[in-house]
Amino acid sequence: MKELNELDFNTSVKYSVEHTWAKAEGDLIVAGISDYAQDQLGEIIFIELPQAGDSFAKDDVFGMVESVKTASDLFIPIGGKIVEINASLLEGPEIINQNPFEKGWMIKIQPENDSELNDLLTAEAYKNSLK
Repeated sequence: MKELNELDFNTSVKYSVEHTWAKAEGDLIVAGISDYAQDQLGEIIFIELPQAGDSFAKDDVFGMVESVKTASDLFIPIGGKIVEINASLLEGPEIINQNPFEKGWMIKIQPENDSELNDLLTAEAYKNSLK
């Protein structure tokens, strides 16, 4: 595992305390897990994602990720309806370890309440919560 100062705390996204990130992209929210989360999990070997059309409230479990070390629930950072999943992760979940922000995004959400994005942590606040 890496030290905190070796991890990517992408400042263009907001973070949940459950180690997911969210970023506005037009009318949608793109979400995935943080660099810290993928580092703690280790080599990711399997991911379970929801179906497009599924709806979730903020902080609901929307999927699961399994690594060589453990399995962990994925908590949605913003409530809303899933409009797209990153299907490439189903065939190659290790993409998340290589690039959790760009290629490793997990879901795109049509948010129920845009203001929930404002409730998430900045990169600095998230990093401080891990210390």
